[in-house]
Amino acid sequence: MKRLSDEQINTIAELLKEGKLLPEEYRWLLFEGKQETELIYAGKTREVDALTDTMAVPLQKVKVFGDVKDDEWHNMLIFGDNLQILKTLLKMKEDGKLKNPDGSRGVKLIYIDPPFGTGDIYGRGDVGAYSAKLIGAKYLEWLRQRIILLKELLSDDGSFYMRTDYHFGHYMKTLIDEIFGSPQENFQNEIIINRTKKIFEGINRFNTASDSVFFYTKTGSYLFNGFKKERVDQKWIAMHSPGIRWTKVDKDYLHFYKPEELQEKNGEYYSRGRVFGGKVIIPPKGRHWTFTQDRLDEYIAEDRIRLNPKTGMPEYLTSAMEIVDSNWTDIPGYSFKWNYPTENSEQLLKRIIKASSNEGDIILDAFAGSGTTAAVAEKINRRWIMIDSSKFSIYTMIKRMLNLKRDIGNKGRSLTPKPFAVYNAGLYDMKILKELPFKEYRKFALELFQCKDEPHTLAGIDLDGYFGQDHVLVFKWKKNGDKSEYVMDRGFVDNLHSILGKRIGKRFFIIAPAASVLFLEDYIEKDGIKYYVLRIPYSIIDELHKKNFKLLEQPLSADISEVNKVMEQVGFDFIYSPDVECDYYIEKPKDKLYEEAAIKIKRFRSNIISKKPIPEEELGFKALSMVMIDYDFNGEYFDMDDKWFVQDLEKNNYEARFPIDKMKDKVMIVYMDMYGNEKKEVKTKKDFKI
Repeated sequence: MKRLSDEQINTIAELLKEGKLLPEEYRWLLFEGKQETELIYAGKTREVDALTDTMAVPLQKVKVFGDVKDDEWHNMLIFGDNLQILKTLLKMKEDGKLKNPDGSRGVKLIYIDPPFGTGDIYGRGDVGAYSAKLIGAKYLEWLRQRIILLKELLSDDGSFYMRTDYHFGHYMKTLIDEIFGSPQENFQNEIIINRTKKIFEGINRFNTASDSVFFYTKTGSYLFNGFKKERVDQKWIAMHSPGIRWTKVDKDYLHFYKPEELQEKNGEYYSRGRVFGGKVIIPPKGRHWTFTQDRLDEYIAEDRIRLNPKTGMPEYLTSAMEIVDSNWTDIPGYSFKWNYPTENSEQLLKRIIKASSNEGDIILDAFAGSGTTAAVAEKINRRWIMIDSSKFSIYTMIKRMLNLKRDIGNKGRSLTPKPFAVYNAGLYDMKILKELPFKEYRKFALELFQCKDEPHTLAGIDLDGYFGQDHVLVFKWKKNGDKSEYVMDRGFVDNLHSILGKRIGKRFFIIAPAASVLFLEDYIEKDGIKYYVLRIPYSIIDELHKKNFKLLEQPLSADISEVNKVMEQVGFDFIYSPDVECDYYIEKPKDKLYEEAAIKIKRFRSNIISKKPIPEEELGFKALSMVMIDYDFNGEYFDMDDKWFVQDLEKNNYEARFPIDKMKDKVMIVYMDMYGNEKKEVKTKKDFKI
């Protein structure tokens, strides 16, 4: 804090005595901020609140590709709200589970391409696009909270890159300056990149042709390798530059110089000349040679120095490689290989990843989309963590990682990815959870409700941890090796109270599967003590949380698409497979030359559970998000080949059609509701009566 004058101290003291607010200028005197400017808007939270109030959620492994071992690093593809996931990853960093080869903790490089907060619709043709739902101050705060956690997740020498456009980029620049502090030290570049060029006739402004990438570092001491590209056209350039300079002559070269070509100072000799071809050459009047003698000798050895045939003066050949500056319009900003909207190009990510990381470092993308960051990281031997809130994105990334090519642009020979796992965070599969051994189930349950894992015994009863300062018991609804399930009734709470009642405070917490609890109340009160039941799934209790539970919605259409939309989830829930009834048949449309296979959805109902009842009409076809299909299901994992958003299905009376020749022996069909719940089924040609 800056030293205050006596007058300032007296002014502050008088204002405090009178209970008056301090003038704004005193804020920077008393509480040194990271900078002297700040973007003020309604709803802006403190950085510390964004870090402490965000709820972490455990990661549930749902699918592995390759030999994934729990005690060894494997790349991660995570479905869920990135804010909660980042809090979980931050705990992993603190526990030493995110470590780079150089020993630094955290993520070495973060790249994000978030929705631009414009309310615009993004897409190409009939491909599912996304709509940036939040705009204005709400968007700024939504993104700011995520960047606060992203910065904390970086290693001390880590880098952060964010793609943005002209709508909100300048506001975000101000906010990121606040978050990263000292823009003179930690803001490195605004990189100009290409966007999809659209020429609109008759508009009263210039067509927009570029986006920006803001490049920040966590500290002033950071990893940076730069990036070189092949020079398109090597040229011969004069080897002299403006200004007169005298440089020290190495003693091994003194015998080439005449006395008049030298100046002596403190026993050292200086000259304007350079030795070339056994002779000293003096630069033109008012100029100096561009290179030192050592650099000149290097260029001579590389055959990159010659005498200009007209002037007789030396000139040099520019290098085959040139250092890239902040103008990247020489490469595409987007690509369209994976039929995904706003798909970043592999050339773009190669530059970023090569410049700000080394082999083996951890790379993170919190708005992973089509998975370009993961694909490029895999090709140049980096480890990766990808996060997205869209199941469409997750399936696109799985397909992409299983169909990699070695070269940038997805060309060349096939490349098998290193082992990776798909995780759910915030939306869990209860069936998988129930199959866990109790030791693993107990750990997951404690993490789910942010409880401290500290086993202890009280009055002969084994307890599992603490929620704040209060005791927590994980209900053993099933004993190992026992197929029968146990239930919790009021008598269980009565017995617990009779033993512990005088030894505990005003609250006690029991974690149990919702189906194992035989009463409806969120808590039972005994002699002033509330016995809270933290039910799994969470969607039927919100007693303990400041924010109401929000469901993470999935895209509903291609035209008004919400793939990767601005949406956050608070809390967690479990997967409830929807009810689906369909007919499967073959038909030759009058306007087609070939037969088509058809999936006719006769009935659809979402089984989502909510504490606030959802009207029945909202659970039918209105809750359908999309249908996806794998035409050649291998029996191990779903590899998305095609999809129909609900808007497409509505136009065709809820029918999905495709050519028969696409269908192999088995197909897997996935029906997804707007909350991310899926119904999966495997069909054969016989089901379609082929």
